[in-house]
Amino acid sequence: MQRDDDLSVQLFLTCTGLLLVIGTFMVYSSSITAHPSEVEQIYLSKHLAFAWAAIVIGLIASSLPSWFWKYSAPVLYLLTLAMLVAVLFPGVGRTVNGAQRWFRIGSISIQPSETAKITLPLLICAVRFQSNTKPTLKTATMLLGIIILTVVLIASEPDLGTAVFVGMTAMVALFLSGWPLRNFFMCGVLAVPAVATLFVLRPYQLARIQGFVNTWQDPETAPYQIHQSLTTMGVGGLIGTGLGRGWQKLSFLPEANTDFIFAVIGEELGLVGTLGVVFLWIGLYWTGRKLIARVPRNSFESVAAATLLTQLVLQAAINVAVVTAMVPPKGISHPLISYGGSNLVVSLTAVGIILSLTRAPETIVNSETDPALDTSLHDQIPTAE
Repeated sequence: MQRDDDLSVQLFLTCTGLLLVIGTFMVYSSSITAHPSEVEQIYLSKHLAFAWAAIVIGLIASSLPSWFWKYSAPVLYLLTLAMLVAVLFPGVGRTVNGAQRWFRIGSISIQPSETAKITLPLLICAVRFQSNTKPTLKTATMLLGIIILTVVLIASEPDLGTAVFVGMTAMVALFLSGWPLRNFFMCGVLAVPAVATLFVLRPYQLARIQGFVNTWQDPETAPYQIHQSLTTMGVGGLIGTGLGRGWQKLSFLPEANTDFIFAVIGEELGLVGTLGVVFLWIGLYWTGRKLIARVPRNSFESVAAATLLTQLVLQAAINVAVVTAMVPPKGISHPLISYGGSNLVVSLTAVGIILSLTRAPETIVNSETDPALDTSLHDQIPTAE
């Protein structure tokens, strides 16, 4: 049994490591421009620095006891909430392309909305599994208020893609923790007017969806991002043009080293490369589920780990769906592969927390399997006189 557990951990870390290695190569390759210079070297060096920092943080997270995440969840969430509020203040948050999502510290940018992908699910699971506390309407209302507040703050940056994704992750945490289905139905009914209001206030979101629909009706009228993404994927064929030899990234494909890096994989490594990445994610999810099976079901550890694991794989799946025009563009990066310090640190921290939460409890030796122990215990039991 111990050997199976060790093998699951090894396979889980192997899948994570391979995705990280592929990401490093692809960040370097996709950062090459039409006029090669030191830019790609700068991207690579920054990505490697982010990777080392993320690995260290992930190792620290994995070494912490599982109870730490349950009892520190409120504090971690409040820190995230404070950053989400602070980043909206002029002069505090950095604005890029009309979006105010980052803190700038020297040459490092920090995106607080990324941390919500971890702290919000942990808080939800901690509240749902409070000892000696039964689910009440007050608790449900509080959780919905926390989720809505977080989503609204992220959407105000604006970052609708991350806001929707964080909301989805919160719903996953509630579902896995046994929230009644009728509550989800009520939330869905309440969300309809909110979405309609969003389209009225931000017409470009509706235009983006209309452009996505047009992609399947008339590919020639597809939005530029989707058109270039599909073209890039199609160029690769079965085995690709070769690592570093793609040409769509040369100022044709937007966000080649972040949101659309999977398209570069399709061009340079072909169908073999893209399927390889997909199978690695399947392997990571399967081995992650094996790890989660080591802890008691319907516990904080089980639900929180399952939520973080699902969140990682779901983000990768959504990114692939965007690149292949299966869903409208959402600005969702590919975890462990896309360039970006905040995304990489949060992804590897989630991996570390999963390992922490699913650490197998110490094996209790059974006297039936260890006669010597049985004898020693028998000798220590006082006899009645």
